[in-house]
Amino acid sequence: MSRLPLLSLFLLPALLAACTGTDEPQVALRVVLLTSGGTSLQAVTPNADSNPAPVSTNKVVPVTDGVIINSLPSGRRLALTVRTTGLESRNSNLEDIQGFNDPLTTPLCLVQTVSSAARDRLLTLSQCPNGPQQLALYADTGQLIWTATLRTFVPPAPGPDVPPIRLAVRGDVAVVARPRVGGGSEVLRVAVKTSGDPVAEVSLSLPTPAIRDLVAYGSGILAATDTGVQQVADTGVPDGVALTAFGARRYDRLWSSAGGQNLVAAWRSNVLSNQNSQPLLVWDGAATRAASTVAAFSDLRDLTLAPDGYLYSLTATTLTRYDYALGLQSGNFTPRVLLTGLNDARAVIWLVP
Repeated sequence: MSRLPLLSLFLLPALLAACTGTDEPQVALRVVLLTSGGTSLQAVTPNADSNPAPVSTNKVVPVTDGVIINSLPSGRRLALTVRTTGLESRNSNLEDIQGFNDPLTTPLCLVQTVSSAARDRLLTLSQCPNGPQQLALYADTGQLIWTATLRTFVPPAPGPDVPPIRLAVRGDVAVVARPRVGGGSEVLRVAVKTSGDPVAEVSLSLPTPAIRDLVAYGSGILAATDTGVQQVADTGVPDGVALTAFGARRYDRLWSSAGGQNLVAAWRSNVLSNQNSQPLLVWDGAATRAASTVAAFSDLRDLTLAPDGYLYSLTATTLTRYDYALGLQSGNFTPRVLLTGLNDARAVIWLVP
């Protein structure tokens, strides 16, 4: 799997034209991390394997109450979710801060933001203690599309195996999975009744088996369940049929690639299962092919599947690069540690400098 086709699937032609005139253009992507428990943004540029230094640049800027970072479809900007002030866009140098329009009703307590498969929609959830759950859907430009207040949420008693709250967005339709009293999850579908409405309607909740994670993938949504990775129906409920590539086993986290790639990664948390490190699996979407094991991880915080043919994994302390272009063909993912000694790292994305 060549890196040039991978890049050409996603990046604008102008980005490739800016590369050197070699047969195999080398676009040095930048990797951005949210670290120090959400108080630092860090941008690094990894070097080629032939270079003894793992990274060529390393920039760190302070932030306040960072929750998550998401890449935007241009490949040149990111969205940072700030817990109490909303979403903001920054360039690949972590500068040129542009706030998103019309935040939710204050006070804000943003706890999650997820992207659509095309990265052109951002769905964020505000949940203050003893307050309502509010959703806002944004275009990648920062324009507010709709808001919604979810139905009253009665959380179950805390426990090590209670499913988390998870979000996904497909087009302008949101799916919310919440833990349900008595076990399992409940799902809500949120969408406007008429295009252009500023307030979306929230469906009645539907009970489902436990949903551990949701992710936009291609034209649909995938759910991580105790019996495998499953497609999500239009109602928001998983279809109950495990994707053969991953098998009928539990997964706690899912990630997908952007653009024209069909990659999806799945991992069972060793922290939740109280087990040793657990394998991370990656699948290229081919119906006849099983998912490949990248490596075993403990406390995997996040990862990003970049169009340069590399997977960048993040634990609380370490950023590592894996060659998935090679690994999906040969099984050799050739890891390279890029950064160590990180403090409570939270999220990782790729950008184009």
